[in-house]
Amino acid sequence: MADSITITDNRTGTSHEIPIVDGGVDANAFSKLLPGIWFLDPGFGATASTESGITELDGDNGILRYRGYPIEQLAEHSTYLEVAYLLVHGELPTAAQFEAWNYEITHHTFLHEFLRKRFMEGFHYDAHPMGMFVSTVAALSTFYPEAKDIEDPDNRMKQMVRLVAKAPTIAACCYRFSQGLPFVYPDNSLDFPTNFLNMMWKIGGDFTVDPTLARAMDILFMLHADHEQNCGTTAMRVVGSAHADPYSAAAAAAAGLYGPRHGGANEAVVRMLTEIGSFDNVDAFVDAAKRGEARIMGFGHRVYKNYDPRATIIKKAAYDVFEVTGKNPLLDIALKLEEVALSDEYFISRRLYPNVDFYSGLIYQAMGFPLEMFTVLFAIPRMVGWLTHWAEMLEQGQRIARPRQIYTGAGVRDYVPMAGR
Repeated sequence: MADSITITDNRTGTSHEIPIVDGGVDANAFSKLLPGIWFLDPGFGATASTESGITELDGDNGILRYRGYPIEQLAEHSTYLEVAYLLVHGELPTAAQFEAWNYEITHHTFLHEFLRKRFMEGFHYDAHPMGMFVSTVAALSTFYPEAKDIEDPDNRMKQMVRLVAKAPTIAACCYRFSQGLPFVYPDNSLDFPTNFLNMMWKIGGDFTVDPTLARAMDILFMLHADHEQNCGTTAMRVVGSAHADPYSAAAAAAAGLYGPRHGGANEAVVRMLTEIGSFDNVDAFVDAAKRGEARIMGFGHRVYKNYDPRATIIKKAAYDVFEVTGKNPLLDIALKLEEVALSDEYFISRRLYPNVDFYSGLIYQAMGFPLEMFTVLFAIPRMVGWLTHWAEMLEQGQRIARPRQIYTGAGVRDYVPMAGR
């Protein structure tokens, strides 16, 4: 068999051939051949936890596709809500399907008044917006107890619609609370990104959202909608495999995103550029990074070993935003840093290229978002990715997640009473 591997058990001298299917080998086959032997893979860097038909990510070649559609085409021609439909349903919608989907999302954006007034307003005045977001998503499960019936496909879809629709409303509430500003209700006459920006920034009756900024927000939402089996998605699947309701599972996913190693990269980029401080300091900072004395944030990726395709799209969007907001003063530092790094053999040989986070933080900052909101902005669009993987997992009938371990602790010991220790 051409697409296979042969393993030999040196203890017995027996050999076995195992097929390679879709770039992977079945761990169950190994388990049958080597009972009681586990693969040690901390961080799951070489382990495929599932088969999935949602997102294709080829890190070596810089490819990202949703349901087969290149991210470049979707970002140019589509919208976030259309991409959300594609992820959830597997196909791009017809005009009639999109109209129905858009109506459903738009008319589920409101939050229960008790949740907003009694729960969200109960946080401490300086609560982190992402901490509020995680907690509020979890609290939604108490408002929709029917969500526990995950066996009903129609019920599952209703909860998915609710979460996609309410994510931007929750996010805007978190921001307004952190600033001591009155809450702005969703406006059903506005499209998805415009409605979010309106809830974020509206003060007074004459406020309108610039369409260029709304389009940039929509592009950012599309780029962040899904990214295969990342930390947050894995958390969603692990908790969901216990048949927890989708709100509890989504809160777990958001908690994973809350960690700075996952959702905090664009915030770290802005902090780094601020620390560099000047166009003239870039060369010295790069030299310090090469000596291991500093770290260049926004370069390299756990999966991409080529230029992140989202980075090219987001760089163009950044210029469109700056035409409206004025140029972010950190842009020149970022451009110089990218130019120096991409021409330096140290970074080229290590395949360290800009990723999506390198420019997204500059856009968010130019649009007025504080650093504390960056991860929340990530969570809004990623909600649909989490939910799509959750639904796929349930349809696959996956057993409850239960990794094994290699035990390295003490051997058997007899108990010694406290007086004899």
